Amino acid sequence: MPTTANKDYYATLGVKKTATPEEIRKAFRKMARKYHPDVNPNDKKSEEKFKEISEANDVLSDEKKRKVYDQVGFYSDQIDPAQAEAYARQQAGGRRAPVDFEGFDFSGFQGGPGQQSSSQTGPGSAGWGSFKDIFSGIFSGAQQPQRPRGPEPGTDLEYQATVDFWTAIRGGQARLQIDRLETCPSCHGQAQTGGPIQCPECNGTGQVTQMGGRMKFNIPCPGCGGTGRTSNACPTCHGEGAVARTEQVEFRIKPGTRDGQRIRLQGKGNAGLNGGAPGDLFLIVRTGTHPVFNRVGDDIQITVPVTVPEASLGAKVDVPTIDGRAQLKIPPGTQSGQKLRMRERGVENAQNPGKRGDEIVTVEVVVPTLQDERSKEIMRELAKLNNQDPRVALFDKL
Repeated sequence: MPTTANKDYYATLGVKKTATPEEIRKAFRKMARKYHPDVNPNDKKSEEKFKEISEANDVLSDEKKRKVYDQVGFYSDQIDPAQAEAYARQQAGGRRAPVDFEGFDFSGFQGGPGQQSSSQTGPGSAGWGSFKDIFSGIFSGAQQPQRPRGPEPGTDLEYQATVDFWTAIRGGQARLQIDRLETCPSCHGQAQTGGPIQCPECNGTGQVTQMGGRMKFNIPCPGCGGTGRTSNACPTCHGEGAVARTEQVEFRIKPGTRDGQRIRLQGKGNAGLNGGAPGDLFLIVRTGTHPVFNRVGDDIQITVPVTVPEASLGAKVDVPTIDGRAQLKIPPGTQSGQKLRMRERGVENAQNPGKRGDEIVTVEVVVPTLQDERSKEIMRELAKLNNQDPRVALFDKL
């Protein structure tokens, strides 16, 4: 197969690279009338020329194809527009193109009409492989990652820490076992030992050559990341710069800490690399429950049973609080389910020390079980003296 250079479609149609779609269309029509096979019967040169201008028009008249052609220098349906965009940015940045197209025949990969892919060298052939795959590997920017040489900060960690009910209310110290990365004690986070040496893979050039069918292209050396120099990986951390460690972390719980509150422990996250600062440890506090008290924010809720006489006549009863026993006044005529407030008997606010919530007491009237005839007689007498029907209002609403 003859070797050809990339085709200049603009020159084929006789237009500038800045030509508008209308100028391209007019140029093609003008040349098509001149070289059309019907106008030039049995003229092989005119026939070939007509194929060339048709191919050029097919690419340049299509906005997407033209963009790929302008970015890469040739067009093929196998080229991903995103990869062509990446290649164009690489060229604009002044970086050397990783591909050497010299001596390569693109005729089998053009996207215009009249171009036939060679059965020996076209896409999908056994000897060539997928042109799209090769092109993707070249321009996608894929290469072995290179560890940053400057300081790299450590990542943050997040754990849930469960504390008991009283510790969350009164405050105290708590402990939690965590897994984190600490700076490697052998290489001190540098990931390497010994001084830099010439990379054996690229012989210090920083680049290696790969072949794809008939194409050859240069890529940054995966062994040294394109620097030409390398060092031995630290045997302790295997070149990571950090090692895993399980440790006990002790932290302080402020009085009044709420469920779901976040605590930040600065510098207790994963270690940084190359002298980078360590990350932070964030703890999500989960508070335990209590069989008597129910905490809602800074308020304490509790249900207290009272007798019928206490609810009817009023009384002072002892109720439990988080500070111990305290007296609660039950007003006369208190109904079951009624809520009474004990101000500043709740939990201290963690953000505003000295400010406390309330204790909300739900009264539960306990109806006695009458065991003797005397008690029953008294209850019948009470019913005669207080014969109002508590269900009247219910039927009035119907």
